[in-house]
Amino acid sequence: MQRRQLLRLGGLGVVAAAGIGFWRLPRADAPAGLHIEDAQRLLAELAGKPLASRRGWSPAEVFNHCAQSVEYSIGGYPELKPAWFRASLGPLAFGVFAARGAMRHRLDEAIPAADTLREPASQAQALQRLRRAFARFADHRGELQPHFAYGLLSHADYAQAHVLHLYDHLSLIRVLDQPA
Repeated sequence: MQRRQLLRLGGLGVVAAAGIGFWRLPRADAPAGLHIEDAQRLLAELAGKPLASRRGWSPAEVFNHCAQSVEYSIGGYPELKPAWFRASLGPLAFGVFAARGAMRHRLDEAIPAADTLREPASQAQALQRLRRAFARFADHRGELQPHFAYGLLSHADYAQAHVLHLYDHLSLIRVLDQPA
């Protein structure tokens, strides 16, 4: 009986944490629509513009990081969180992000075991890499690999995850000819 009560309390704690997380996410409008095509248009608008990061990674590192995530969804992530996490907390977190239409995560945390974010080094090349990755993902009709934290996602859910991920990172990037 005590074990059953402990499991119920633990489950209630997870639900409460998810609810709190949901309401703590920003209410700000996304910089564009929540579809791959919207993100691709936004990235096209950034091409050729001088960009700077408010803090953390450079724009090139951000674009490489987001490209890695998209590429890994097709080819496989180098390291996955434990199966129990990908079957419970990961999908719960994604569900909160998807319902809210916004993601909030540590913006300086690399994908586990991912390559460094230095290649390509130029902002223009890194942005082009990300645009190619989104185009490849949009055209991909095969099986997708499990997300390192969220587990198995449909193509539509993965697309939303990639767009929300990008927008969260873009919150720290600004065009230099605009006021900070």
